[in-house]
Amino acid sequence: MAVNFGSRRIVTGAHYGLRDWLAQRVTALLMALFTLLIVLRLVFSRGPVGYDVWAGIFSAQWMKTLTFTVILALLYHAWVGMRDIWMDYIKPVGLRLALQVFSIVWLVGCAGWAIQVLWRV
Repeated sequence: MAVNFGSRRIVTGAHYGLRDWLAQRVTALLMALFTLLIVLRLVFSRGPVGYDVWAGIFSAQWMKTLTFTVILALLYHAWVGMRDIWMDYIKPVGLRLALQVFSIVWLVGCAGWAIQVLWRV
């Protein structure tokens, strides 16, 4: 016996499904590979690891671009996770909206700060 819910179906919570699940896995994989790249660069560097070595790693334009791409992936990863938490556990709509807006503002601010840090090196 098939039940047709029609317009009376209630959909609540984090209902974005496969797209967000896949986005979390892809961004996590990208961040893990980037971390492995940085660790390998540090392991195979000669001498003590100081500011000069760190600045050298991030001085190339391709590395700055890759780093910023990973930072954007991190911010999107954080957004999906926080949005799901707010949607699942915060029931008052006004409070949930305020927390989501705060999260967006905070993450955009972090992206701006990351741009400043990366392109000053």
